[in-house]
Formats: sequence, structure tokens, C-alpha cells
Amino acid sequence: MSEGRFGAMTVDAFLDGMGSRDPTPGGGAAAAAAGAIGAALISMVGRLTQGRRGFEDLEERTGAMVQRADEARAEFLALGDRDAEAFEAVMTAFRLPKETDVERSERAAAIQRGLEGAAAVPLEIARRAVDLMELAEDATAMGNPNAASDGMTAAGMLFASVLGAKANVEINATSLEDEARRRALLDEVAGIRSRAGLLLEQCREAFGLRLTG
Repeated sequence: MSEGRFGAMTVDAFLDGMGSRDPTPGGGAAAAAAGAIGAALISMVGRLTQGRRGFEDLEERTGAMVQRADEARAEFLALGDRDAEAFEAVMTAFRLPKETDVERSERAAAIQRGLEGAAAVPLEIARRAVDLMELAEDATAMGNPNAASDGMTAAGMLFASVLGAKANVEINATSLEDEARRRALLDEVAGIRSRAGLLLEQCREAFGLRLTG
């Protein structure tokens, strides 16, 4: 997947590529796509709240919500491109020559650099997704009540983004020889997963209140 291609692909093309034998787009791109969908849904809730009678006091807040979510959507798409690039760097490292001791050493070092980069991108996806889950809760709790289900769906998509990103961090970080770096990556993504679970439950509670309110 070439640079900038992810965000320009049609849904059909993206899914065809994901369902093919090509390694990209793969799980990391799926996590980025889920994050972008979650962000777009938050934007929609915000826009459906803006200008609505009875919500005039939320105009500034919903404006900030829409701006942040729109920016996040673009960031997720860019991270989808970066994920493909990181994977290609790993594959390039594995294709390096290994005939001599020097070549083997250089190849091993390149593989380790590639794996760390391939773990860093989905970690960033997870960070951004969990941060945006707080905004999804706000959208669900205070936005247009007719769009509360869209806020809840946004939280679910962002949670899926965290789960997918976490798996991609783990599969790359586990092969790192630097134990301290490996542990730091795994610990951080585990913490993100825990936080995401709490935020999802909070969003469910907010959604429940909108249903009964």
C-alpha cells in the first residue's frame, strides 16, 4: 500500500486488499480504520447537536468536539499508511543478505529496528483511540439524544481499535531482544487496554441514561 493510499481507497478496495494474500492492509490498518470510523461518528454527533434548539449552551463545546474528532480521523488514516510502511521495513530487513558475520549482524540489527517501529505505530493508534473514547462518552452523554447510539457506536469502534492495535504491538514487541524496551511497550499497551475497558463501560452507562431519560 503506497504512501497516502489508505485514506483514498474506496471501502470495496480496502476490504478487497485486506481479504487478499497481500500482507497490507492488515490488522494495523484495520485498527486505524476503526479509529477513523469512531472519530467520524463523534463528528457526526457533534454536528447533529450544533444549532439545535435547547443545546445553545453547548455550541462552543460541540464545536471543539467536531474539530478534535475531524483532526483525529485524519491522524488515524495517516497512521494506517505508517503501519504499512513499518511492516515493509521489517520485511526489507528480513530480505537483507546474511552470508557473512557482518551481514548477519547488520541484518539482525535492522530486524530489531524494524520490529520496534512496527510496534510503535499501533501503540500510537491505541493511544489516540483511548484518548478519543473520552470524547465519545461526552458525545453520548451530552449530545443530541437522537444520536446517542452513534456516540455509543463510536466508543465501540474506538475500543475495537485499541484491541486490534494492542495485538499488533504485542506480536512485534514480543520478538524484541531489548527486554526493557519490550516490557515498556507491553506494559503501556496493557494499561491502555485497561483504561479503554473502563471508558467503554462509562459510555455504556451514559447511553443507558439517554435511553431512560
